[in-house]
Amino acid sequence: MTETTLGSGGMETQAELRAALEEVRSWEKEQRQLMIWERVTRLPFKLLDKITPKIVHEKIGLLLDELGSYIQNGGNYLVAGRKVGELMSEVSREAGGKAEGPYPLAVMDEVARRLSKSRSNYATAQGATTGFGGVFTLAADIPAVLGLSLKVIQEIGLCYGFNPLEKEERIFAVKVMQLASSETIGKRAILEELNLELGRDGGTFGGEGAAVSKIQGWREVIAAYRDNWSSKKLLQTIPVAGMLFGAYTNREMLKGVSEAARMLYRKRRILARLAEIGETSL
Repeated sequence: MTETTLGSGGMETQAELRAALEEVRSWEKEQRQLMIWERVTRLPFKLLDKITPKIVHEKIGLLLDELGSYIQNGGNYLVAGRKVGELMSEVSREAGGKAEGPYPLAVMDEVARRLSKSRSNYATAQGATTGFGGVFTLAADIPAVLGLSLKVIQEIGLCYGFNPLEKEERIFAVKVMQLASSETIGKRAILEELNLELGRDGGTFGGEGAAVSKIQGWREVIAAYRDNWSSKKLLQTIPVAGMLFGAYTNREMLKGVSEAARMLYRKRRILARLAEIGETSL
């Protein structure tokens, strides 16, 4: 992503917003393309998944069941916005801007980038630590990565001005996580769904009724996410060598989740800014 540059702290122009929107759309097109590497590895991972230890499947299934509760109530996965707000203020001042919002897109991008890097480093260390014991410590790693994924998505959402306390935003956060974990065919479907649900002002359609409907169909999402994740974590079940695999897979998971979150929340904020200045031809 070619991020806007931190400068005087001023708000971006209409032309800059449209250029930023095109960057996000280019990223979305890339997600829809089936890479050669994915064609090669899809079948082996499906075969490997069949020999993934039962404890891994069961643990992931139990944790992903909690997502329904998270969508409804937030619970332990909700983050406090105070630290994100303090970092936004700090970065804005560094750029010569004001300590309070609204902040320019460049400030939002920079804070989201810093949070992404910090959480990715933490996940890398977490994966190395729990990967040392193979399958016996993998059960401790899975909830840690799930929680960290949801939290970094919410933190990035806060960077761009979206409140995770709202149910629609919690649904959006889970969709971001699902997008990051899916194969290309799944990414296409999720991106199409998100594009249909986003208004021209970056808001989401549907309200409470749509939220209930999505929760009722969540079992299919859980199954797809579980199968994809357990394949990626399989090599982490090898004792000692699992340190390397654990560090790598955790880092890549968090990088993918963070990138998807930055792009999708950035798009929503750009759309909102364009709507504020009366831009309708999007």
